[in-house]
Amino acid sequence: MDKIALCCVVISALCNATIGVFSKLSGLSPELITISRLFIGALFVLFFLFFSRKTFLLCRWPTMPVLSNGILLSGFMFFYVEAMNYTTMANAIMLVYMAPVAAAILAHFFLKESLTWTSGALICLALLGFAMMMEFKLDFDGQSQEIIGIGYGLLALLCYSGFMILNRAIKPQLPVYTRTFWQLMVGAFLLLPVSISSFPELTVLHIPWLLGVGLIPGFLGIFTAVFALSRLPATTFATLSYFEAVVVLFLGWLLFDETLSGLQIAGCLFIISSGLIKTLISVKTSMPVNNDGVLPLQSETSENAL
Repeated sequence: MDKIALCCVVISALCNATIGVFSKLSGLSPELITISRLFIGALFVLFFLFFSRKTFLLCRWPTMPVLSNGILLSGFMFFYVEAMNYTTMANAIMLVYMAPVAAAILAHFFLKESLTWTSGALICLALLGFAMMMEFKLDFDGQSQEIIGIGYGLLALLCYSGFMILNRAIKPQLPVYTRTFWQLMVGAFLLLPVSISSFPELTVLHIPWLLGVGLIPGFLGIFTAVFALSRLPATTFATLSYFEAVVVLFLGWLLFDETLSGLQIAGCLFIISSGLIKTLISVKTSMPVNNDGVLPLQSETSENAL
C-alpha cells in the first residue's frame, strides 16, 4: 500500500471541501465556480508540466476510460448542482456520499478487489458517521420538485461512483498528469454550453477567487484524487474520502459560525476513527514479511556489513 497515496486521499478531501467556502465568499454562481474548477484546474496542470519540462506527457492521446471519466466528472458536478436546486442540500449530499460505498461494492464485482468484512464494516461506520453529521435529516415530502431533485442526486451518485471505478481501471502506464489534464479539460468543455448563459459580469476582484478555485479544489483536489485512485483499492479510498465531510463541517464552524451539535461531533469522530483504523490496517498489511511471516528487522545487506 502506497503511503503517499494514503496521504493524497486526505489532501484531496481537504482541497475538495473548500469548494463551498469559495462559493460563499466569492458570491459567484455555482455554474461559474464549477467551470472554473475544471478549466482553470486543467490550466494549472499545463503550467506545472511546462515549468517542470514535462509537457511531453500531454502528447499521449488519452485512452477511452480517461475521456469517459471526463464525461462522468462533468456529469457528477452538473447533476449535483441541479439536485441542490430542486431538493434540500442535505438530501443532495446524502445521496452523493453514497457513491464511495457504491464504488467499493462495484470494485468488488468488476475489478476483483476483495471487500473484506473489516473493510465493509469500516465503510459502514464512516457512512453512519456521515449520517450522524447530517443528523439523519432526509426530507422526502413527495412533491414533484423533490422527486426531480432526488433523481438528479441519484445521477450524481452514479457519475461519481463511475468516476472512481474507471480511474481504478485505467492502465498504470498512463501518467497521472495526463489523466488529470484530459479529465478536467473534457469536463470543462462539456459543461461550457450549459454554464455560459449564467456567467455574471466579472471584475478584477473575481480573478483571485477563480484562480483559487482552479488551484485548490481543481488542480490539487482532482489530481490527488486521481493519483490515489491509481494506487489504492476502492475500499480504502471510499473510507478515507469521508474526511471531506468532516472538513466541510469544520470550515463551516470556523469561518461561518455554523454550530455543531453533539450528534454531529460524534459523527465526525466515527469518520475519523474509521479512516485511521483503515489506514493502520492498510499500512500494516503492506509491510514486507519473510517466508516465515515475520517482519524483517534488517536487510540482508546490513547483515553482511555487520
